[in-house]
Amino acid sequence: MMHGAWDVGGLWLVKWIVLLAAVVPCSAWYLPGSAPRSFGKGDSVPVQVNTLQPMSGATPVHGLVSYDYYDDRLAFCKPESGILPQSGSLGSILLGDRIYNSPLEIHMLQDEQCSLLCKQTVNEKQAAFINERINERYGINWMVDGLPVADAGLTGTDGTVRANSVGFALGSTYDANLNRLATPALYNHYRLNVSYHERSPNEYRVVGVNVIPMSMESLPNGLQGSVSCENAQPMFLSNSSQTPVAYTYDVVWTPSNTPWATRWDAYLHVVDPRIHWYSLLNSIAIVALLCVMVGLIMARAVRRDIYRYNAIDLTEDIQEDYGWKLVHGEVFRPPSSPMLLSVMAGTGAQLLAIAVVTLFFALLGFLSPSNRGSLATIMIITWTLFGIVSGWVSAKVYASFDGEKWRRNMLLTATLFPALVFGTMNLLNVLLVYDHSAGAVPFGTLLTLVVLWSLINAPLSFLGSYLGLKSGAISHPVRVNQIPRQIPPSPWYLRLWPSAILTGIMPFGAAWLELFFIITSLFGNRVYYAFGFLTLTFVVTTAVRRFFTDSRQLLPSVFLHAISTYVLKSTAGNGAHSSRVDQVHSGCSLMEYVCYVLT
Repeated sequence: MMHGAWDVGGLWLVKWIVLLAAVVPCSAWYLPGSAPRSFGKGDSVPVQVNTLQPMSGATPVHGLVSYDYYDDRLAFCKPESGILPQSGSLGSILLGDRIYNSPLEIHMLQDEQCSLLCKQTVNEKQAAFINERINERYGINWMVDGLPVADAGLTGTDGTVRANSVGFALGSTYDANLNRLATPALYNHYRLNVSYHERSPNEYRVVGVNVIPMSMESLPNGLQGSVSCENAQPMFLSNSSQTPVAYTYDVVWTPSNTPWATRWDAYLHVVDPRIHWYSLLNSIAIVALLCVMVGLIMARAVRRDIYRYNAIDLTEDIQEDYGWKLVHGEVFRPPSSPMLLSVMAGTGAQLLAIAVVTLFFALLGFLSPSNRGSLATIMIITWTLFGIVSGWVSAKVYASFDGEKWRRNMLLTATLFPALVFGTMNLLNVLLVYDHSAGAVPFGTLLTLVVLWSLINAPLSFLGSYLGLKSGAISHPVRVNQIPRQIPPSPWYLRLWPSAILTGIMPFGAAWLELFFIITSLFGNRVYYAFGFLTLTFVVTTAVRRFFTDSRQLLPSVFLHAISTYVLKSTAGNGAHSSRVDQVHSGCSLMEYVCYVLT
């Protein structure tokens, strides 16, 4: 009876388990800020504005400082209900997002024709500022239902955004015939084309948006006159007198078969993936060549050793060591600055862990640009938590050098790198505040970073140092000679600094293409989403870098070789973007450019 009861109860339990197993995979989850939003016919669709940033294009970019959309110097229309800042993540704020509500009123499936935003009187100083920003190729950033507005001129027939560019130009320096204008023309009329997907009757979702910005003198009779959107004359701002300006817009709704889940695909496609593949294959070929070369050298050395051992006359004294054996006891000799080396090793391990985890989440799709600032946010979180990694590695490396000032090692590991980065950040922030830039980090955000460091990162670093000291020093595979051996002079190209420079060329060659795309995205207001290629490039570059860590002055040379790669990448970053940042006009822009490229 008990067995039969168990069979019935067990069958009932199995049924419930199967039912739950079928239901659990069907449960949905979403990332913050990425939930779909449906609208009924006539419902108001939110429009938001972001900072003005330089756009990359056929002409060089002359400025890098971003400006607040509602900066009084730009004389844009403001909402009648007041300017309301939108909340953002820590990462989005650090990356310069300053999102506000917009005076544009858009309603689902309701077309608009020559709707007036506002009338403005632009004075001489404002005109000079706006004209200068147009010459510097600054672009406006709008968002409709969280989707960036792209210039229709950069949108293909299939809806994809060419070159992954977002935003649209503030104005133009060329007329319709591509002739250079003496005075820049301000775009004051915007023709929005919004694509929507009908999910069900009276349930619509925004799946695409682009704009055709136009310049037209819509107040031919002055500020008190009526607005006309038929005037073909461009809108010029005078630097010597006040200029009346009317901002107007059109809205056209277009049905689309694109579902909401794939609406970001138009922005996230990889531009010409063949270039990335060619670069990767070239880098992989370099790695394979290095593997073959190292294998041949090792095989030759082993055969030579075996031959010499077999040729030894046992009746005679064993010959003295030769070749690499002469210096095998010098490889792990403590450097002149073991404290600095151990701190750098710990910081390097922390940065490596940050890179691996960030790329992992990026490959899983967690760091989509639809979740604004997610990339910077995950990097801040991992930096905060991986303080334990830097402390652990630094303590073990320092202990392997028989260091006695372990308290100083703990303190420097937790403070040196964060202090350098935070100090540089504050210096740049002072310049941005002086230039009234929207990129200046608010005091509250700076305070948040200090709190994260003082309450989480630093204690975890101290804990990691304690655990590292408790677990013991790193054991070296060979003993260090008590008396330093005299090493004969090497050829000039094998000395420390020349070899450091030469060994930085190969890793740089493996990463230069992705570096170019990242810098172009950073300074050209473009979306970078080639994380798959970036991960492969990271692996190949790390492998190439590993081949050049073998040196008889191993401990200091490893960091010098890595630094040489870094310097080459930074230099190439300047060169790669020199065609875009031709002539930076302001010292603040120049400082920002140098800081970004060097970090």
